[in-house]
Amino acid sequence: SQANFEEDSQKQPAVGRWKPLMPSKGSKEEPETGCQDAGGVDETQSTEQLNVSRLRSSSVEIREKGSEFLKEELHKAQKELKLKDKECERLSKVREQLEQELEELTASLFEEAHKMVREANTKQAASEKQLREARGKIDMLQAEVTALKTLVITSTPSSPNRELHPQLQSPSKAVFRKGHGRNKSTSSAMVSAASQNVTPEPVSHECKEVDSILFAEFQAWKESPTLDKSCSFLDRIYREDVGPCLDFTKQELSELVRVAVEQNTLTIEPVASQTLPVLKVSAEECGGPKKCALSGLPRTCKHRIMLGDSGNYYYISPSCRARVTVCNFFTYIRYIQQGLVRQDVELMYWEVMRLRREMSLAKLGFYPSDM
Repeated sequence: SQANFEEDSQKQPAVGRWKPLMPSKGSKEEPETGCQDAGGVDETQSTEQLNVSRLRSSSVEIREKGSEFLKEELHKAQKELKLKDKECERLSKVREQLEQELEELTASLFEEAHKMVREANTKQAASEKQLREARGKIDMLQAEVTALKTLVITSTPSSPNRELHPQLQSPSKAVFRKGHGRNKSTSSAMVSAASQNVTPEPVSHECKEVDSILFAEFQAWKESPTLDKSCSFLDRIYREDVGPCLDFTKQELSELVRVAVEQNTLTIEPVASQTLPVLKVSAEECGGPKKCALSGLPRTCKHRIMLGDSGNYYYISPSCRARVTVCNFFTYIRYIQQGLVRQDVELMYWEVMRLRREMSLAKLGFYPSDM
């Protein structure tokens, strides 16, 4: 093994020898023999030095060219950066201008919206005021229509209303009739005719005296008229007159009639002689021409009532018809509340007392024969 190692070491080239990179012109390679002469070594070293110098010069040239290229690229990048900066500055100015315009537009829109809201509120307030005034006028006209309907609807050829036709009354009653005459010319004509053709009968003049308590209650109510029955004036009339008048045998129907009278939705019609209309409820509940729906007694019914717009008619007897006349009292105090009555307080008081007297007589069973 040691002999083999020595042979291998002899075959390897000597350390420190240079192998020529490029053979010189005119020289021929000779096979290695393991040794070279001194002239070949010098030539190889010069060639290597030349190659090194060439490499150094080429690297320097490459560095110079690379630096120039980088300088050019840097210069281009700087130019592009300047352009970008200018573009950013221009865009920022545009953004600021747009923001300012947007703020101005928003402010103008808010101002316009507030202006429109103010105008709408003003118009709404004016419309509500007109609506209240219109409703007040409508209520006034409805009250007048209801009063006229109450008077006119009870006047038919078979059963005329003597308050609307004073010529149908006896001469003595036509002369001395009290109350509000709707046809003064007719009344004066009847007075003159009665004084010429008929000898007047003796008439008993009634005396009147104002009750201080009742008059004080009416004056207190007149200062602030209301339909609230909690006030002393209406509370007394409810207890003494309205309640007893509308207290019929049929309690449920009596309550409905009382509510309709208070709400001014009660309609009274005379019974026609033609065929009776088809009723929406049973005949036992509504009564009939021969049975009163309020008292439940067999009576000849000349009138019928309807509560609101229900379409159900209830036949009532003359006595119950007289007791339902409490609606005249409510109509009159509604006129006072709405300012339609232009009279002295004392005259209003006596008219109220007259209506209370009618209710008192009706609740005791007295009623005019023409009912």
